[in-house]
Amino acid sequence: MPDITLTNVTKNYAGHGHAAVSDLNLTIAHGEFMCLLGPSGCGKTTTLRMIAGLEHLSGGEIAIGERVVDSLSAGTFLPPEQRRLGLVFQSYALWPHMTVERNIDFGLRLRKIPEAERRAKVNDVMEKLRIRDYAARYPSQLSGGQQQRVALARMLAVNPEILLLDEPLSNLDATLRLEMRAELRRLHEEFRTTIVFVTHDQWEAMTLATTIAVMNGGRLQQVGAPDDIYSRPVNRFVAEFIGNPPINMISLDAQSVLGGLAARLFGKLPLGGTSKVASVGIRPEEIAFSATVGAVPLGTLKLESIMPTGGSWILELSLGAERLFHATHTRPTARPGDVVDCFAKAEGLHLFDADGQRIELTEIRAQNAAQPIGQGRPALLPA
Repeated sequence: MPDITLTNVTKNYAGHGHAAVSDLNLTIAHGEFMCLLGPSGCGKTTTLRMIAGLEHLSGGEIAIGERVVDSLSAGTFLPPEQRRLGLVFQSYALWPHMTVERNIDFGLRLRKIPEAERRAKVNDVMEKLRIRDYAARYPSQLSGGQQQRVALARMLAVNPEILLLDEPLSNLDATLRLEMRAELRRLHEEFRTTIVFVTHDQWEAMTLATTIAVMNGGRLQQVGAPDDIYSRPVNRFVAEFIGNPPINMISLDAQSVLGGLAARLFGKLPLGGTSKVASVGIRPEEIAFSATVGAVPLGTLKLESIMPTGGSWILELSLGAERLFHATHTRPTARPGDVVDCFAKAEGLHLFDADGQRIELTEIRAQNAAQPIGQGRPALLPA
């Protein structure tokens, strides 16, 4: 299976003041499960449609393997039906007058596959997707999850090199969505098809993808494995978009109660250039009520409320009008109204400059080492 390479890809729509996709450079490796993740209007669906050939580029180039399929400068455009792609939309688009079996073998009939081979392929994919018992039913007789499986089976039957999925689970209820996530993971492991999956649901992206590409405002923000995206966000947007409950973001602003507290606790931070820390992010699970080695005291906060989510708890903490959230899998012993001492591991802090770009802890430590204690050396991060 070929790689998909997007080079300096841009898409402009007439009448819009900004590009829907701007200077996008992205490589999707063969056999990869890539999620394009971001808020509505970030350009993820437009990117998928350009890969599929449903949208023309305004600039740049798209190649599938060694073959350029779209390039404005070279005057190249390969139509969708010649790109060996399978596309599943949010709307399943099943033929209502055809049975499940006929829907699945529709593409094979168009390709004039011999009947024996066609039946074997259809039966195989129906077995793998567990819809063999529904072969004689019509789409109107199926649940949403079953229709989703039929739409996937129709694509997989023609054995596409690449499968493009545009928010295919958004119409399903919570139980079916969870079931279909597991199904998609199983299918990817079994078929090893390259999958490009568009979603605005970070939970879907984190649980499904081998690689996530986070987009915002038509621009690529970060590409990486789910754990990397979560634990080392490159900027404030990624840090605040990924995570549920969301990250606690403290601005080092003396006018803010938490910011003033943070500024005092964190000591005098390095100034100038990209080393100026303007905000600190703390994941809810990184807050603790007891000191551990390397922990930074956040101060004494009031427990406002406890929100059980089934197997875990979210605690709302306050300091004046400011709020922090703590997440735990351990049943809390404190009650609303209690005052608790809060700590956070230094290694769990995410530092950002005034432009919202990440500052690595190693950069701070390097400046710590070069600056003697007593001459402005930061107290935040022990060497």
